[in-house]
Amino acid sequence: MSAISERRERERAHRHQLIITAARELAESEGWEAVTTRRLAERVEYSQPVLYSHFNGKDAIVSAVALDGFAELATHLRRARQSASNPGQASGAGQSITDTGQALRAVCRAYLDFASRRPALYQAMFIMPTDLKFASAETPPPLRACFDEFVNCFPPANERRELFAEVTWSALHGMAVLSDSGRIPPEPQDERLDFLVTQIIR
Repeated sequence: MSAISERRERERAHRHQLIITAARELAESEGWEAVTTRRLAERVEYSQPVLYSHFNGKDAIVSAVALDGFAELATHLRRARQSASNPGQASGAGQSITDTGQALRAVCRAYLDFASRRPALYQAMFIMPTDLKFASAETPPPLRACFDEFVNCFPPANERRELFAEVTWSALHGMAVLSDSGRIPPEPQDERLDFLVTQIIR
């Protein structure tokens, strides 16, 4: 690849990320209904045809934002799990119920914290239409990385740990969405979390 081609690729990647960042910021400040190609073109100071050369519409932009979100969430969950782990837990050696409970509680708390602090980003990841494939061979690595953080809370000897991870994630998603929408009161969230972790690790 020539130096000119490399520079063009860098410029295109920069524009691509600029659009994603602008969409996130606009969604967080005004909601996703405010995110239109016209508003984004104005915000990033590119023409709408330039924007469409990167994304073929709002759903594609939401998908890109969601993918960014999953990468951030995976990092957030990994840090939480590792901070709660003892040195032997990383490889699964000697992992006790206490180890599992501490790791799982840390990851669950980090997940709920992420959902509450980044509501528009969470909507892009889980509520709004995207073309991201979940639970398939085409699942993007950042999505799998998030799921693996839940799986890694459980010892490798647990043959059902992926099932445990699915149930845990599903319960947390319900708690996050119902709490954010006001359908359940937010105050008992810690109590719900303790109950969930206690039941899962039994």
